Amino acid sequence: MSRRKHLVAPSVLSADFAHLYDDIAMINQSDADWFHIDIMDGVFVPNISFGFPVLASIAHYARKPLDVHLMIVEPDKYIKQFKEAGADNITVHFEACTHLNRTIHAIKELDCNAGVAINPHTPVSLLHEIVEVVDVVCLMSVNPGFGGQKFIEGTYRKIKELRSLAAGRNDSLLIEIDGGVSSHNALALLKAGADVLVAGNFVFAAKNPIHAIAELKGITPDLVSA
Repeated sequence: MSRRKHLVAPSVLSADFAHLYDDIAMINQSDADWFHIDIMDGVFVPNISFGFPVLASIAHYARKPLDVHLMIVEPDKYIKQFKEAGADNITVHFEACTHLNRTIHAIKELDCNAGVAINPHTPVSLLHEIVEVVDVVCLMSVNPGFGGQKFIEGTYRKIKELRSLAAGRNDSLLIEIDGGVSSHNALALLKAGADVLVAGNFVFAAKNPIHAIAELKGITPDLVSA
């Protein structure tokens, strides 16, 4: 069975905030599939990013789905507001949710795709009871909170473990990789079983971001499903 085409999601956290409209327009014009938007509260992670007004502004101009990654405590309190601000996918952290199954179903009730993210130290096996009901699992391949970090090599093993865990239970699951993604490791990530590549610095620090996105999107590994 041939692999489905992978998705590319530029991470807006690495954009030039002084020229955010220009970067939104660039993503609209590019081969990117999603906008990846990190929401940070300074509590769950040691950084603060945008809130509802900025998300709503991005949604107003974006012509592609908004993949909203909540790196916040008590995400249940704000899920409806993120939907109203324009989120299409809402991903919460396993480590931040006491009642994860309830949170996932609350996201789905809003007609959003539901995702779960896990930090580098969190074992994939802990997703055993939730893997059947989520649309996306985001494997953090750096410690969350800041862009530009070095890719954690153990991510390849975790992708394979997750693909095996989902096999026969949720074959449509999208495995998303967030952190340190570039043209140097994208092929290996896809071969391991990844479906969605989140790229921040690789895109926005490039001389030509549209070409950088096209490079990631154009990788076509000749392989069968992992």
